[in-house]
Amino acid sequence: MKNFDFDNSDDDAAGSGQDGKDAEGEVRKLIERLKQGSTGSSTAEALEEIVNYYCEVERYQDALPFINLLLEQVTYSADAWQKKGIILNHLQRYEEALDCLDKALALNPADQELLINRGITLDNMNRCQEAVGCFDEVLSVDSTNDEAIFSKALTLEKLEQYEQALSLLRGMIERNPSQKDVWYELGYCYDSTDRLPEALECYEKYLDFDPFNPNAWYNRGIILNRMGQYVRAIESYDFTLALKEDFPAGWYNRGNALANLGRLYDAVECYRRTLKLDERDVPAWHNLGNAYEELGLFREAIKCFTQAIRHDPKHYESYFGRGSCYDSLEQFRKAYTDFNKALVLCRDYPELWYARADAAYNLGKWKEALHSYRMAVRFDPKNIEAWFDLGETLLEYGYFKEALKSFNKCIDLEPRWSDPYYSRAKVLFLMRKTLDALDSLKTSFNLDPKKKEVFEKEFPGVRSLHDLTHILKK
Repeated sequence: MKNFDFDNSDDDAAGSGQDGKDAEGEVRKLIERLKQGSTGSSTAEALEEIVNYYCEVERYQDALPFINLLLEQVTYSADAWQKKGIILNHLQRYEEALDCLDKALALNPADQELLINRGITLDNMNRCQEAVGCFDEVLSVDSTNDEAIFSKALTLEKLEQYEQALSLLRGMIERNPSQKDVWYELGYCYDSTDRLPEALECYEKYLDFDPFNPNAWYNRGIILNRMGQYVRAIESYDFTLALKEDFPAGWYNRGNALANLGRLYDAVECYRRTLKLDERDVPAWHNLGNAYEELGLFREAIKCFTQAIRHDPKHYESYFGRGSCYDSLEQFRKAYTDFNKALVLCRDYPELWYARADAAYNLGKWKEALHSYRMAVRFDPKNIEAWFDLGETLLEYGYFKEALKSFNKCIDLEPRWSDPYYSRAKVLFLMRKTLDALDSLKTSFNLDPKKKEVFEKEFPGVRSLHDLTHILKK
């Protein structure tokens, strides 16, 4: 390497207190003088100035060649090796970063900052237990080292050891309540452990220190949304988007809150803003489809679900959504096909089986319908509507004993619902259990007097039990 020399006067120093534009100009002057190949004793100091500037402005790729030049000048500098490790860490070249930090530690084994940076690099490599070991090594010497405590808490969060992380973070707040980043991480830990009021309080504490952080407003909105406070959540997302308009997740979750309030057209606009920023956002396409479906705009909804599937062919929710729209349009074959595709991807979803059963029934595929109703109640034994439809289908195709079991199950789940008593009465009449049938029919009429009108329309002119039995057998 050539030796470079130049005057290291205040006018040429990058860190002399000038604004960013002036500082960059001074760095350019330093670089130009290095290129000229002048020699002298201040080359290392100039390189260090350049590296520090690029790190301060987070231009790590620009810093890398200059830290390499500096290390040629000061090969045994632990600080220089640490600086290179930090630069490589920011460039996500973690193996190389770790190697640099290990070289620095070989030169200065007791440096606590080096151990912390090594732990952060190991965390980035998902070697979290080793990272915790680095932080603990620092804390064994200095138990109040806040940087080590905070870094350890972040790694514990990654390991989903939230209670341990909370203990560390609460200790930091007790010592110094003005640490805004600690409040932020406390909010995250409380959120992750479903302690929503505490999470909300922590994010609001953070916002007292930094009211212009869009991420904090966004997280506050997420918490409020989970608490069912949709109006306040929307207000929080509004702050987020005022600070950062090109925030897809902000628009998306604002749309979700509006949808929860029934403001579907406003929700549609938010989902469209999301997709303008990220046209491959599958949840946004899906929820846009849901909004259109709820508005009864089934063809528009189908287009949205199709886009979601195009970007993610395994998105079973969108097959389900599109199938439901086809079903509403009475395009039962297309609905049946989509429900089948969804079930290939997710077989334990009871609502899917229930939807497939209805589509199969409408197509005259009664065996497939029975199978699907049975699967629906297998995965969701409390789905009273599925039990009832199973019973009705079994009754229609002559499986009286099984139909009776289904209607009895409905009555067990909801004793105040008249419909299963009414259908149960039909089955009992056919099974010639007349007294039980009459008792069930009376119960149905008592629970819902309008059921008597239904009976008279369904069985006009019935004057005896013999007439009723004869009609039911047809």
